[in-house]
Amino acid sequence: MHFELKYKDIISIENLLEAWGEFVNGKRNRKDVQEFGRNLMGNMMLLHRDLVAKTYTHSFYKPFTIFDPKFHEIHKASVRDRLLHHAIYRKLYTFFDKTFAPDSYSCRLNKGTHKAMARFKSFAFEASKNHTKTVWVLKCDIRKFFASIDQITLLKILGLYISDKNVLKLLSEIIGSFYSTRPGVGLPLGNLTSQLFVNIYMNEFDQFMKHKIKAKYYIRYADDFVILDQDRNHLLNMIPKIAEFLEKNLKLSLHPDKVFVKTFSSGVDFLGWVHFSDHKIVRKVTERRMIKNISKNQSPGSIASYKGLLLHGNTYKLINELGFI
Repeated sequence: MHFELKYKDIISIENLLEAWGEFVNGKRNRKDVQEFGRNLMGNMMLLHRDLVAKTYTHSFYKPFTIFDPKFHEIHKASVRDRLLHHAIYRKLYTFFDKTFAPDSYSCRLNKGTHKAMARFKSFAFEASKNHTKTVWVLKCDIRKFFASIDQITLLKILGLYISDKNVLKLLSEIIGSFYSTRPGVGLPLGNLTSQLFVNIYMNEFDQFMKHKIKAKYYIRYADDFVILDQDRNHLLNMIPKIAEFLEKNLKLSLHPDKVFVKTFSSGVDFLGWVHFSDHKIVRKVTERRMIKNISKNQSPGSIASYKGLLLHGNTYKLINELGFI
């Protein structure tokens, strides 16, 4: 499948204006956004001029750390750069989303964690013949996911779909604006484009799992993925094949401490919940983080958000302990 995207479609004033409308939503009170917005058309025309002249260069990032539930280093780009990220994203997303495997759930419209968990439950029901047979789950995690993306490999994959050399050059400028351990490796967690780029990157793996491994019950959310099967040995035999493909084709590796095969009925930790055949409960580390956050912020909005999350599982006891009822 080839994408007839033209450079002019990304850099047009119309696209930049529409991208601004999407980008500024929920950010109007932020100082850097307000500063850029005071001379919006002037700043936008300068960006457009640089893009037309092909002299655009990405500026530096401001790093900061968040804890959720472990430390993540976020890299924040300037408003000018983030505006361009949105302009690129809105032109690329619809096409690439059509190429993705249906059971890839991260950072996609009408997908997300709740849909992934519902699919996991339905797969377990089907694979276990209505919970009458033992079903095994292989769960894997990719080591240092965003920090390990190989930029040359990513650009080669993008080149399989995009023929316009100017588009590829612009994407190369954005991708190459950051590195983690060494030049040419890693994507910044803070970029909107990074969310799309990692899905394009990992779609190679998704297709491998579906068409080469022929894993019928396979679900991926970002760097977490699960495969269900009645045959434990079949799952164990997949591990070296998976590891080889990731290393050879995508220069990624499995996290050695986060690969396991266990029965679904014994409880499988996936996306912050421990899943059983007839219910799911909040993971202990998630529960502790929630209690800590609620103790710091007891606003009605925060409490409603957490209560809404807890209602998706068997958490009546926890809801009661937190005083939500």
